[in-house]
Amino acid sequence: MKNPDLQTVRRFNRTLTQRIGALDQNFLGMGRPLGEARLIHEIGMAGDDVRSLRTKLGLDAGYATRLVRSLERQKLVIRDTHTGDARRRTVKLSRKGLGQLRAYDRKSDAFAASLLQPLDRTQRSELIAAMATVNRLLYSSQVEVVAEAADSPDARRCLDAYYRELATRFDAGFDPGKSISATPFELTPPHGIFLVARAFGRAVGCGALKVKPHGIGEIKRMWVDSAARGLGVGARILGVLERHAVDLGVRTLRLETNRSLKEAQALYRRSGYAEVKPFNDEPYAHHWFEKVLPPTRPRSGAAPARRSRRAARPG
Repeated sequence: MKNPDLQTVRRFNRTLTQRIGALDQNFLGMGRPLGEARLIHEIGMAGDDVRSLRTKLGLDAGYATRLVRSLERQKLVIRDTHTGDARRRTVKLSRKGLGQLRAYDRKSDAFAASLLQPLDRTQRSELIAAMATVNRLLYSSQVEVVAEAADSPDARRCLDAYYRELATRFDAGFDPGKSISATPFELTPPHGIFLVARAFGRAVGCGALKVKPHGIGEIKRMWVDSAARGLGVGARILGVLERHAVDLGVRTLRLETNRSLKEAQALYRRSGYAEVKPFNDEPYAHHWFEKVLPPTRPRSGAAPARRSRRAARPG
């Protein structure tokens, strides 16, 4: 018997692709299929490099190249070499391409209005709310949390954004040099771990674990981009950090946070962290939390597994 949830998803996919004209080679009456129209939108006013576009749209290299070449033949895009890496190619819209982008924007607005126009006020509100929910949940399903070097380009971008935000939110600003250390060495197994969360190829959050003696671990550098908040990204990062902590021999997790970070405090409490007395002298902290991790259980009939010192890939 077929899973009814899967059948619901498949019906939704069929209705959506038919209604938006995904199979139409003349999408929105502009003379080209949806794939080319979507690429024009993603290139946008500022342009982008082909590798980033491919990642954001989930395209394989061959298909992305064919789309770009098709737009190039139509004189809609201009390809060039990336200024910082001769192996990478950039693409930007030509004057004709910018005109097509504006035309697509107008037609897309008109099409969106045509979806709502047949509905009464209650139905419109219901559809808009449902679309917002679907968008939020589909975005969440695309978030991938992976371990990588704490000094990788995406890690540095996340940390820079994190430091800038703290500097604006903390009463006395924020200077990472005055905070308790969390260096790349301290965040590399077996001393710790650094995680980056990505959605559609873009880094949208980070978090770190610093392993201390006597089975203690400290959560550090928890940050989620403002555009990705409310989607469960922080909870995902925290959960993956906890699994890595167990693999690294941590039995008790600790963290501290500033009084201005109300959403972080709420996340920690929801995740089973209890507020405790101060356990360090972090100058920017007003609240300290702790959580005892459950012990791992060996598989039935198997001898207890030897704990790996190498961080496993998050599931």
